[in-house]
Amino acid sequence: MYTPFDRNAQRKHRHVRIRAKISGTAERPRISVYRSNKFIYAAIIDDTAHKTLCSTSSAKLGLENPSNVAAAEAVGEALAKKALELNIKEVVFDRSGYQYHGQVKALAEACRKAGLVF
Repeated sequence: MYTPFDRNAQRKHRHVRIRAKISGTAERPRISVYRSNKFIYAAIIDDTAHKTLCSTSSAKLGLENPSNVAAAEAVGEALAKKALELNIKEVVFDRSGYQYHGQVKALAEACRKAGLVF
């Protein structure tokens, strides 16, 4: 339930509004981002087939500091590399209710720099 004082509930409420407008298809799958206190996760999802095509996280990469902007850039580069191996070039970016700022922005820009178009 949405309460105005719960920060994560507010984020989830924003996420529902965003997801009502965007969806991943086979031609343009969706990059979904999740930030925990310790790690950042990203996945490429085909919503029409209900399948996760590839995913990565700062936990899987074994970084020294897995919860900073540099870690988010590494996750973005790794995700883009996996996507390009699967011949995925165009995607839709889903920020999951987070501000497009800091780690989320770094992840998105690293994906763009590595060759993904969105």
